[in-house]
Amino acid sequence: MDQIMSFALTEPNRGSDASGLETTARKVDGGYILNGHKRWIGNAPQAGYLLIWARNESEGGKVQGFIITKESPGYSVESMANKYALRMVQNGDFTLKDVFVPDNMRLAKAKDFASGTNVILEKSRLGVAWLIAGVATGAYEAALKYTLNRKQFGRLIAQFQLTQEKLSRMLAYCELSLSHLVELSKAMDEGGKSSIAQIGRAKAIVSRLGRETVALAREVCGGNGIILDNHVMKAMLDLEATFTYEGTYDIDMLVSGRDLTGGLAAFK
Repeated sequence: MDQIMSFALTEPNRGSDASGLETTARKVDGGYILNGHKRWIGNAPQAGYLLIWARNESEGGKVQGFIITKESPGYSVESMANKYALRMVQNGDFTLKDVFVPDNMRLAKAKDFASGTNVILEKSRLGVAWLIAGVATGAYEAALKYTLNRKQFGRLIAQFQLTQEKLSRMLAYCELSLSHLVELSKAMDEGGKSSIAQIGRAKAIVSRLGRETVALAREVCGGNGIILDNHVMKAMLDLEATFTYEGTYDIDMLVSGRDLTGGLAAFK
């Protein structure tokens, strides 16, 4: 039977500071005892299995991965309500109170943050960048369609110079994003030809361009652009969230900066 799985990294006090997790794993006979609190975890309310990232106290506090099931005693989850963006995913807030994890449910190759969590983030950030580019392109297409049907002052608004400048700028942002992601994806597929710095930089820039693209799309749609039935308003809400999702713009650019300066980190 297929099961939904959830990636549980973020905590109430640890968002961008992902390597500073407070959730702990304590070694006991036959396994580990997990204690902690996770928040903003995608699919957690529906997940059959959850990958928990926690500090292994028996190995100097290294961040490692442990798998639990939704039936694990001591695991308690609540759905996060009133979310206005990225509603395609239900997020969960959950606690771990003396949750037992057998030895064979620990990820053996995830020995620390660099060899475990960071490897996954490298792949997922590129996926999120593609999502952003797709949403932005959809908003552009919706805005273009609107301007080719909406008349003001006796003519289509697509015929006005200011509208055409905005449409051209939106398309240019989409083209820049998509072409960059194609090349970066090729480098990743070839193995070893992409880096977390490149991917972070790409996700950051694509999110910035996407954010401006959907804002311009909403602008050319005027008042109709704020109605949820209009595609651009939902896109605007979603891209506002992705600007700080899967690595904020600032943190992703600082990951890039650390690489450019030969390892001089601007954050801990």
